[in-house]
Amino acid sequence: MAKAAARHILVATEADCATLKKQIEEGADFAELAKLHSKCPSGSDGGALGTFGPGQMVKEFDEVVFSAPVGEVQGPVKTQFGYHLVEVTHRVD
Repeated sequence: MAKAAARHILVATEADCATLKKQIEEGADFAELAKLHSKCPSGSDGGALGTFGPGQMVKEFDEVVFSAPVGEVQGPVKTQFGYHLVEVTHRVD
């Protein structure tokens, strides 16, 4: 069965998400930005969500995690919780 590990940054607006993505593209550290800006408790751990299988996260999140290239920041991804930047750190199909 497929398994993935990912980290994310959760913010309230699409604009905030886009701003953070630009900072990451310009060299800012994903984990540091997660600690400073993420509204998810995982932010204190650099946004790390651990390892999970398909169906364990909300649909929009799952679709990205199980299709996006490993190590490439995706987003904004809109869910019921807000807007996410998502980076798949590991995946086994």
